[in-house]
Amino acid sequence: MSATHAPIDHRRLVLQRRIRWIVFATIGYNLVEAVVAITAGTVASSAALVGFGLDSTIEVLSAAAVAWQFTRRDPERWEKGTLRVIAIAFFALAAYVTASSVLALLARVEVEHSPVGIAITALSVVVMPFLSLAERRAGRELGSAAAVADSAQTLICTYLSAAVLIGLLLNSLFGWWWADPIAGIVIATFAVREGLEAWRGDACATSVGMIRDDPDASRLASSLGEHEQ
Repeated sequence: MSATHAPIDHRRLVLQRRIRWIVFATIGYNLVEAVVAITAGTVASSAALVGFGLDSTIEVLSAAAVAWQFTRRDPERWEKGTLRVIAIAFFALAAYVTASSVLALLARVEVEHSPVGIAITALSVVVMPFLSLAERRAGRELGSAAAVADSAQTLICTYLSAAVLIGLLLNSLFGWWWADPIAGIVIATFAVREGLEAWRGDACATSVGMIRDDPDASRLASSLGEHEQ
């Protein structure tokens, strides 16, 4: 291994390790979030909260796929398969949110006041963007479309958290029962878009394979490695 390539390889290992820790933190948080939200939603007869909790399990699936990928010796080899899993998770999320929102509108579902539901969704609005940003930065620098796609799903879950929170607050304060399902339909549209991008592999502008095949990109990577020495 040459001295020029050593810093680049070391940085890649650092970024892969960072992504693993971010993904493990995301999985842990979403497992707790799912249990709390589903329990609170059941108590309050809130389809939105129950859906929010089930959405957390989809986020766990996506994060677990990325975590598995980055435990492999050659993560880039599994990039396409991981992206497909993430895309399917996006589509599942969009389908569920759309169905639950339409049913809530048709049935005029009224949600009882849920302090626990408001607390967990408010916490998610604060926590999830940090996890998404950290994974996106590391994924872009590494050139991992899967990590960037997973960070996008985390961000979509942040929007869903905000929508559920706003819906719960508007329902509690003004009795606007329709606010949450309307927001859910809008979020489902974004989820479909992100799913299509992940399926096509467009979630990241530069993949590891592109860097290897592009001489200009390779020279840029080499110069960055020499600069870090």
